[in-house]
Amino acid sequence: MKKVYVHPLPVRFWHWANVILFVALVATGVQIRYLDLFDFMPFGTAVTLHNWVGFALIANFCIWLLFYLFSERNRAYHPEFNIVKLAQASFEQAKYYGWGMFRGEHNPHRIDPYHKFNPLQRTLYQILMLLLLPLQFATGLLMWDIQRFQGFVDLLGGIRVVSTVHVLIFIFFIFYLFFHPYLATLGHTPTAHIKAMLTGYEDVEEEHPVSQPVN
Repeated sequence: MKKVYVHPLPVRFWHWANVILFVALVATGVQIRYLDLFDFMPFGTAVTLHNWVGFALIANFCIWLLFYLFSERNRAYHPEFNIVKLAQASFEQAKYYGWGMFRGEHNPHRIDPYHKFNPLQRTLYQILMLLLLPLQFATGLLMWDIQRFQGFVDLLGGIRVVSTVHVLIFIFFIFYLFFHPYLATLGHTPTAHIKAMLTGYEDVEEEHPVSQPVN
């Protein structure tokens, strides 16, 4: 194994701040939406905290966005426009996750600072960071001050439509919060990827040169 510096400090700061803010946002969101089922804080307190945490999460997203807009490492998020190549690479990665890793096979994806995500991760993060998260922010802002944004709310079909979209994405993120920690344990040891998000260094298998046959 060799250590490769994959996660710069701004990315690590963003990641762990994101974890804390997401958990707080989900907890307050559950209290607001399902008031009859949960009662671990006053409703008014939950609303206030939800709003402030939401704005903090938007600011944290801007840190991520600015870093990747002005960093050459944004190649980690570049989409693969060759559908056939993407499908083949995704199938190989899914096959590894499905049974290859349990048989001791090598991960088909090799991590480096500019390609730290495998095809499945890259596709998922593009959907999360460039579609679902901005959409969640937008619907949250519209509901934060309905009177101010009444025109936009009406344009989108009314508050029920905006609220439904917000809640559906919220439910998706709840499932993701359980799924993501599992994926984090799929390194060469269960804690390898977690340690990498603390230190910045991923453990990567060294490539061994293929021996040439002697004539």
